[in-house]
Amino acid sequence: MVTPPPRENSHSVHRDNPSGDATGARSGGNALTPGDVASAAELIRSVNQVKQQVSRIVVGQDEVVEQLLISILARGHCLLEGVPGLAKTLMVRTLASSMSLEFRRIQFTPDLMPGDITGTDIIQEDHETGRREMVFRKGPIFTQMLLADEINRTPPKTQAALLEAMQEHEVTAGGQTFPLSEPFFVLATQNPIEQEGTYPLPEAQRDRFLFHVVVSYPSRDEEAAIVDRTTSGESLDVQHVISGADIVHFQSLVRRVPLPQHVKDWVIDLVRDARPDQPEAAPWVREWIQWGPGPRASQQLVLAAKARALLYGRTHVTIDDVQALAMPVLRHRIVPTFAAEADGITVADLVKRLVKEHAVKPASVL
Repeated sequence: MVTPPPRENSHSVHRDNPSGDATGARSGGNALTPGDVASAAELIRSVNQVKQQVSRIVVGQDEVVEQLLISILARGHCLLEGVPGLAKTLMVRTLASSMSLEFRRIQFTPDLMPGDITGTDIIQEDHETGRREMVFRKGPIFTQMLLADEINRTPPKTQAALLEAMQEHEVTAGGQTFPLSEPFFVLATQNPIEQEGTYPLPEAQRDRFLFHVVVSYPSRDEEAAIVDRTTSGESLDVQHVISGADIVHFQSLVRRVPLPQHVKDWVIDLVRDARPDQPEAAPWVREWIQWGPGPRASQQLVLAAKARALLYGRTHVTIDDVQALAMPVLRHRIVPTFAAEADGITVADLVKRLVKEHAVKPASVL
Protein backbone atom coordinates (compact mmCIF):
# COMPACT_ATOMS: atom_id res chain seq x y z
CA MET A 1 0.00 0.00 0.00
CA VAL A 2 1.22 3.50 -0.77
CA THR A 3 2.65 5.21 2.31
CA PRO A 4 0.32 8.03 3.34
CA PRO A 5 1.71 11.57 3.55
CA PRO A 6 2.74 12.94 6.97
CA ARG A 7 -0.01 14.23 9.24
CA GLU A 8 -0.76 17.88 8.60
CA ASN A 9 -1.49 20.61 11.13
CA SER A 10 -5.00 22.03 11.11
CA HIS A 11 -5.47 25.58 9.91
CA SER A 12 -8.28 27.96 9.04
CA VAL A 13 -9.86 28.14 5.61
CA HIS A 14 -11.86 31.12 4.44
CA ARG A 15 -15.25 30.36 2.97
CA ASP A 16 -14.61 32.74 0.08
CA ASN A 17 -11.51 30.80 -0.95
CA PRO A 18 -12.52 27.14 -1.39
CA SER A 19 -9.94 26.50 -4.10
CA GLY A 20 -7.18 26.33 -1.53
CA ASP A 21 -4.61 28.72 -2.96
CA ALA A 22 -1.82 30.24 -0.89
CA THR A 23 -3.73 33.45 -0.13
CA GLY A 24 -6.56 31.67 1.60
CA ALA A 25 -4.98 28.74 3.41
CA ARG A 26 -1.72 27.89 5.07
CA SER A 27 -0.19 24.63 3.95
CA GLY A 28 -0.16 21.80 6.43
CA GLY A 29 3.13 20.17 7.38
CA ASN A 30 6.55 21.68 6.75
CA ALA A 31 7.09 24.04 3.85
CA LEU A 32 9.55 23.13 1.15
CA THR A 33 13.13 24.20 1.80
CA PRO A 34 14.97 26.57 -0.56
CA GLY A 35 16.74 23.50 -1.95
CA ASP A 36 13.37 21.84 -2.59
CA VAL A 37 12.11 24.94 -4.37
CA ALA A 38 15.18 24.87 -6.63
CA SER A 39 14.54 21.17 -7.29
CA ALA A 40 10.92 21.97 -8.11
CA ALA A 41 12.08 24.46 -10.74
CA GLU A 42 14.42 21.82 -12.16
CA LEU A 43 11.52 19.35 -12.22
CA ILE A 44 9.47 21.74 -14.35
CA ARG A 45 12.37 22.26 -16.76
CA SER A 46 12.99 18.52 -17.02
CA VAL A 47 9.33 17.67 -17.60
CA ASN A 48 9.05 20.33 -20.29
CA GLN A 49 12.10 18.83 -22.01
CA VAL A 50 10.53 15.37 -21.86
CA LYS A 51 7.28 16.72 -23.31
CA GLN A 52 9.24 18.37 -26.10
CA GLN A 53 10.97 15.10 -26.97
CA VAL A 54 7.70 13.18 -26.94
CA SER A 55 6.00 15.79 -29.14
CA ARG A 56 8.71 15.28 -31.78
CA ILE A 57 7.55 11.68 -32.17
CA VAL A 58 3.91 11.58 -31.00
CA VAL A 59 1.35 14.02 -32.39
CA GLY A 60 -1.11 15.40 -29.83
CA GLN A 61 -2.21 13.38 -26.77
CA ASP A 62 -0.89 16.18 -24.52
CA GLU A 63 -3.27 15.35 -21.67
CA VAL A 64 -2.35 11.66 -21.80
CA VAL A 65 1.38 12.46 -21.75
CA GLU A 66 0.89 14.79 -18.79
CA GLN A 67 -1.02 12.14 -16.84
CA LEU A 68 1.69 9.58 -17.58
CA LEU A 69 4.32 11.99 -16.29
CA ILE A 70 2.28 12.72 -13.15
CA SER A 71 1.95 8.98 -12.56
CA ILE A 72 5.71 8.52 -12.90
CA LEU A 73 6.45 11.39 -10.52
CA ALA A 74 3.95 9.96 -8.01
CA ARG A 75 5.64 6.53 -8.28
CA GLY A 76 2.48 4.98 -9.67
CA HIS A 77 1.43 2.73 -12.54
CA CYS A 78 -0.93 3.51 -15.41
CA LEU A 79 -3.63 1.60 -17.26
CA LEU A 80 -4.07 2.96 -20.78
CA GLU A 81 -7.27 2.22 -22.68
CA GLY A 82 -7.74 3.00 -26.34
CA VAL A 83 -8.46 1.49 -29.71
CA PRO A 84 -5.53 0.20 -31.79
CA GLY A 85 -3.41 2.70 -33.70
CA LEU A 86 -3.42 5.57 -31.19
CA ALA A 87 0.38 5.38 -30.60
CA LYS A 88 0.13 4.03 -27.06
CA THR A 89 3.20 1.81 -27.46
CA LEU A 90 5.13 4.53 -29.28
CA MET A 91 4.27 7.03 -26.57
CA VAL A 92 5.52 4.79 -23.77
CA ARG A 93 8.67 3.84 -25.66
CA THR A 94 9.45 7.50 -26.36
CA LEU A 95 8.93 8.43 -22.71
CA ALA A 96 11.31 5.70 -21.61
CA SER A 97 13.93 6.79 -24.13
CA SER A 98 13.77 10.47 -23.16
CA MET A 99 14.21 9.47 -19.50
CA SER A 100 17.12 7.09 -20.17
CA LEU A 101 15.10 4.20 -18.74
CA GLU A 102 15.41 0.55 -19.69
CA PHE A 103 12.27 -0.39 -21.60
CA ARG A 104 10.70 -3.75 -22.30
CA ARG A 105 7.39 -4.73 -23.84
CA ILE A 106 5.36 -7.88 -23.20
CA GLN A 107 2.59 -8.82 -25.60
CA PHE A 108 -0.02 -10.53 -23.42
CA THR A 109 -1.68 -13.54 -25.04
CA PRO A 110 -3.98 -16.31 -23.73
CA ASP A 111 -1.10 -18.81 -23.58
CA LEU A 112 1.30 -16.54 -21.69
CA MET A 113 2.50 -18.08 -18.40
CA PRO A 114 3.61 -16.27 -15.19
CA GLY A 115 7.16 -17.52 -15.69
CA ASP A 116 7.23 -15.80 -19.08
CA ILE A 117 6.97 -12.51 -17.16
CA THR A 118 8.90 -13.00 -13.93
CA GLY A 119 11.48 -15.52 -15.11
CA THR A 120 12.12 -19.21 -14.52
CA ASP A 121 14.65 -21.62 -13.03
CA ILE A 122 16.83 -23.44 -15.54
CA ILE A 123 19.40 -26.20 -15.10
CA GLN A 124 22.88 -24.93 -15.81
CA GLU A 125 26.08 -26.96 -15.83
CA ASP A 126 29.33 -25.61 -14.43
CA HIS A 127 31.93 -26.41 -17.11
CA GLU A 128 34.76 -26.48 -14.56
CA THR A 129 33.21 -28.81 -11.98
CA GLY A 130 30.63 -30.57 -14.13
CA ARG A 131 28.01 -29.97 -11.45
CA ARG A 132 24.50 -28.98 -12.40
CA GLU A 133 22.51 -26.42 -10.48
CA MET A 134 19.31 -24.48 -10.77
CA VAL A 135 19.83 -20.90 -11.90
CA PHE A 136 17.13 -18.25 -12.05
CA ARG A 137 16.90 -16.57 -15.43
CA LYS A 138 15.23 -13.18 -15.05
CA GLY A 139 12.19 -12.41 -17.15
CA PRO A 140 11.25 -9.18 -18.94
CA ILE A 141 9.75 -7.71 -15.78
CA PHE A 142 13.30 -6.91 -14.68
CA THR A 143 13.38 -3.54 -16.33
CA GLN A 144 12.51 0.05 -15.40
CA MET A 145 9.56 0.77 -17.65
CA LEU A 146 7.45 -2.24 -18.57
CA LEU A 147 4.74 -2.03 -21.20
CA ALA A 148 2.14 -4.75 -20.59
CA ASP A 149 0.44 -4.65 -23.97
CA GLU A 150 -3.21 -5.80 -24.05
CA ILE A 151 -3.07 -7.02 -20.47
CA ASN A 152 -6.68 -8.22 -20.64
CA ARG A 153 -5.74 -10.82 -23.26
CA THR A 154 -4.18 -13.14 -20.69
CA PRO A 155 -5.79 -15.16 -17.84
CA PRO A 156 -5.88 -13.83 -14.25
CA LYS A 157 -3.09 -16.18 -13.11
CA THR A 158 -0.67 -14.50 -15.49
CA GLN A 159 -2.04 -11.04 -14.79
CA ALA A 160 -1.38 -11.65 -11.09
CA ALA A 161 2.32 -12.20 -11.84
CA LEU A 162 2.59 -8.42 -11.97
CA LEU A 163 1.01 -7.76 -8.56
CA GLU A 164 4.06 -8.19 -6.34
CA ALA A 165 6.27 -6.22 -8.70
CA MET A 166 3.76 -3.36 -8.91
CA GLN A 167 3.25 -3.13 -5.16
CA GLU A 168 6.60 -4.12 -3.64
CA HIS A 169 8.96 -3.43 -6.57
CA GLU A 170 10.42 -6.92 -6.19
CA VAL A 171 9.91 -10.43 -7.55
CA THR A 172 9.87 -13.65 -5.54
CA ALA A 173 10.78 -16.85 -7.39
CA GLY A 174 12.13 -20.17 -6.19
CA GLY A 175 12.15 -18.99 -2.58
CA GLN A 176 14.34 -15.99 -3.40
CA THR A 177 13.39 -12.33 -3.60
CA PHE A 178 14.92 -10.17 -6.31
CA PRO A 179 14.64 -6.36 -6.11
CA LEU A 180 13.75 -4.42 -9.24
CA SER A 181 15.73 -1.45 -10.49
CA GLU A 182 14.42 1.95 -9.51
CA PRO A 183 12.49 3.70 -10.84
CA PHE A 184 10.07 0.98 -11.90
CA PHE A 185 6.76 1.48 -13.68
CA VAL A 186 4.13 -0.72 -15.27
CA LEU A 187 2.19 0.88 -18.10
CA ALA A 188 -0.52 -1.52 -19.23
CA THR A 189 -2.81 -1.17 -22.23
CA GLN A 190 -6.19 -2.69 -22.93
CA ASN A 191 -8.45 -2.60 -25.95
CA PRO A 192 -12.02 -1.38 -25.24
CA ILE A 193 -13.36 -3.32 -28.24
CA GLU A 194 -13.18 -6.97 -29.21
CA GLN A 195 -13.92 -8.13 -25.66
CA GLU A 196 -14.62 -11.71 -26.74
CA GLY A 197 -11.97 -14.02 -25.32
CA THR A 198 -10.55 -11.39 -22.96
CA TYR A 199 -10.09 -11.52 -19.19
CA PRO A 200 -11.12 -8.29 -17.41
CA LEU A 201 -8.66 -7.25 -14.73
CA PRO A 202 -9.69 -8.26 -11.18
CA GLU A 203 -10.63 -5.37 -8.90
CA ALA A 204 -7.55 -5.95 -6.72
CA GLN A 205 -5.24 -5.56 -9.69
CA ARG A 206 -7.01 -2.55 -11.14
CA ASP A 207 -6.68 -0.85 -7.76
CA ARG A 208 -2.89 -1.11 -8.08
CA PHE A 209 -2.94 1.34 -10.99
CA LEU A 210 -2.75 4.99 -10.02
CA PHE A 211 -4.51 6.17 -13.19
CA HIS A 212 -6.88 4.67 -15.72
CA VAL A 213 -6.19 6.87 -18.74
CA VAL A 214 -8.48 6.83 -21.76
CA VAL A 215 -6.65 7.57 -25.02
CA SER A 216 -9.03 9.25 -27.46
CA TYR A 217 -8.94 9.78 -31.21
CA PRO A 218 -6.83 12.69 -32.51
CA SER A 219 -8.40 15.81 -33.97
CA ARG A 220 -8.55 16.24 -37.74
CA ASP A 221 -5.49 18.51 -37.82
CA GLU A 222 -3.58 16.10 -35.59
CA GLU A 223 -4.50 13.17 -37.80
CA ALA A 224 -3.29 15.10 -40.85
CA ALA A 225 0.00 15.76 -39.08
CA ILE A 226 0.28 12.05 -38.20
CA VAL A 227 -0.14 11.11 -41.85
CA ASP A 228 2.50 13.63 -42.96
CA ARG A 229 4.97 12.56 -40.29
CA THR A 230 4.62 8.81 -40.78
CA THR A 231 4.54 8.67 -44.56
CA SER A 232 7.36 11.06 -45.44
CA GLY A 233 10.29 8.82 -44.55
CA GLU A 234 11.66 11.37 -42.08
CA SER A 235 13.30 9.79 -39.04
CA LEU A 236 13.63 11.60 -35.70
CA ASP A 237 15.78 10.54 -32.78
CA VAL A 238 14.81 10.98 -29.13
CA GLN A 239 17.33 12.67 -26.90
CA HIS A 240 17.96 11.53 -23.33
CA VAL A 241 17.09 14.59 -21.24
CA ILE A 242 16.87 13.17 -17.70
CA SER A 243 17.99 10.02 -15.92
CA GLY A 244 16.45 7.45 -13.63
CA ALA A 245 18.30 9.01 -10.69
CA ASP A 246 16.65 12.35 -11.48
CA ILE A 247 13.23 10.70 -11.44
CA VAL A 248 13.87 9.06 -8.06
CA HIS A 249 14.91 12.48 -6.70
CA PHE A 250 11.76 14.12 -8.08
CA GLN A 251 9.60 11.34 -6.62
CA SER A 252 11.03 12.09 -3.19
CA LEU A 253 10.35 15.79 -3.71
CA VAL A 254 6.71 15.12 -4.61
CA ARG A 255 6.07 13.45 -1.25
CA ARG A 256 7.41 16.51 0.59
CA VAL A 257 4.91 18.89 -1.00
CA PRO A 258 2.68 20.30 1.78
CA LEU A 259 -0.96 19.25 1.84
CA PRO A 260 -3.43 21.80 3.27
CA GLN A 261 -5.82 20.32 5.78
CA HIS A 262 -8.94 21.42 3.92
CA VAL A 263 -7.67 19.80 0.69
CA LYS A 264 -7.05 16.54 2.53
CA ASP A 265 -10.56 16.71 4.00
CA TRP A 266 -11.99 17.38 0.53
CA VAL A 267 -10.24 14.31 -0.89
CA ILE A 268 -11.38 12.05 1.94
CA ASP A 269 -14.97 13.30 1.73
CA LEU A 270 -15.02 12.81 -2.05
CA VAL A 271 -13.80 9.22 -1.82
CA ARG A 272 -15.99 8.27 1.13
CA ASP A 273 -19.11 9.77 -0.47
CA ALA A 274 -18.63 7.36 -3.39
CA ARG A 275 -19.21 4.35 -1.10
CA PRO A 276 -22.86 3.29 -1.06
CA ASP A 277 -22.60 1.62 2.37
CA GLN A 278 -21.59 4.84 4.14
CA PRO A 279 -24.31 6.56 6.23
CA GLU A 280 -23.60 9.88 4.51
CA ALA A 281 -23.95 8.42 0.99
CA ALA A 282 -26.44 10.24 -1.23
CA PRO A 283 -29.51 8.31 -2.48
CA TRP A 284 -28.21 8.33 -6.06
CA VAL A 285 -24.92 6.82 -4.86
CA ARG A 286 -26.80 3.94 -3.21
CA GLU A 287 -28.82 3.41 -6.38
CA TRP A 288 -26.06 3.61 -8.99
CA ILE A 289 -22.81 2.54 -7.27
CA GLN A 290 -22.35 -1.07 -6.24
CA TRP A 291 -18.80 -0.75 -4.90
CA GLY A 292 -16.90 2.42 -4.11
CA PRO A 293 -13.18 3.19 -3.97
CA GLY A 294 -11.01 2.07 -1.06
CA PRO A 295 -8.46 4.06 0.95
CA ARG A 296 -5.81 3.65 -1.76
CA ALA A 297 -7.86 6.07 -3.87
CA SER A 298 -7.42 8.82 -1.26
CA GLN A 299 -3.72 8.13 -0.96
CA GLN A 300 -3.03 8.11 -4.66
CA LEU A 301 -5.25 11.09 -5.42
CA VAL A 302 -3.21 13.11 -2.93
CA LEU A 303 0.12 11.93 -4.37
CA ALA A 304 -0.98 12.66 -7.92
CA ALA A 305 -2.24 16.11 -6.88
CA LYS A 306 1.13 16.85 -5.27
CA ALA A 307 2.91 15.98 -8.50
CA ARG A 308 0.52 18.12 -10.52
CA ALA A 309 0.99 21.06 -8.16
CA LEU A 310 4.75 20.99 -8.78
CA LEU A 311 4.25 20.72 -12.55
CA TYR A 312 2.09 23.85 -12.44
CA GLY A 313 4.63 25.81 -10.42
CA ARG A 314 3.03 25.60 -6.99
CA THR A 315 4.61 24.39 -3.76
CA HIS A 316 1.35 23.26 -2.18
CA VAL A 317 -1.73 21.33 -3.30
CA THR A 318 -5.02 22.99 -4.26
CA ILE A 319 -8.48 21.57 -4.75
CA ASP A 320 -8.09 22.37 -8.45
CA ASP A 321 -5.30 19.78 -8.59
CA VAL A 322 -7.55 17.18 -7.01
CA GLN A 323 -10.51 17.96 -9.26
CA ALA A 324 -8.34 17.74 -12.38
CA LEU A 325 -7.18 14.19 -11.47
CA ALA A 326 -10.31 12.75 -9.86
CA MET A 327 -11.44 11.13 -13.12
CA PRO A 328 -8.32 9.01 -13.91
CA VAL A 329 -7.92 8.07 -10.23
CA LEU A 330 -11.55 7.02 -9.61
CA ARG A 331 -12.56 5.76 -13.06
CA HIS A 332 -11.38 2.18 -12.38
CA ARG A 333 -12.26 2.09 -8.69
CA ILE A 334 -16.04 2.47 -8.93
CA VAL A 335 -18.33 -0.41 -9.91
CA PRO A 336 -21.77 0.73 -11.13
CA THR A 337 -24.93 -1.17 -10.33
CA PHE A 338 -27.08 -2.96 -12.90
CA ALA A 339 -29.58 -0.13 -12.51
CA ALA A 340 -26.96 2.42 -13.57
CA GLU A 341 -25.95 0.36 -16.57
CA ALA A 342 -29.60 -0.11 -17.55
CA ASP A 343 -30.08 3.65 -17.39
CA GLY A 344 -27.02 4.22 -19.58
CA ILE A 345 -25.04 5.83 -16.76
CA THR A 346 -21.29 5.34 -17.05
CA VAL A 347 -18.60 5.45 -14.40
CA ALA A 348 -17.41 8.73 -15.93
CA ASP A 349 -20.89 10.19 -15.35
CA LEU A 350 -20.75 9.11 -11.71
CA VAL A 351 -17.31 10.63 -11.12
CA LYS A 352 -18.32 13.89 -12.77
CA ARG A 353 -21.40 14.13 -10.53
CA LEU A 354 -19.36 13.40 -7.41
CA VAL A 355 -16.86 16.13 -8.25
CA LYS A 356 -19.59 18.59 -9.23
CA GLU A 357 -21.51 18.12 -5.99
CA HIS A 358 -18.35 18.57 -3.94
CA ALA A 359 -17.24 21.58 -5.97
CA VAL A 360 -20.26 23.61 -4.81
CA LYS A 361 -19.74 22.80 -1.14
CA PRO A 362 -18.21 25.71 0.79
CA ALA A 363 -14.99 24.93 2.61
CA SER A 364 -15.57 24.49 6.32
CA VAL A 365 -13.85 26.68 8.87
CA LEU A 366 -11.67 24.55 11.14
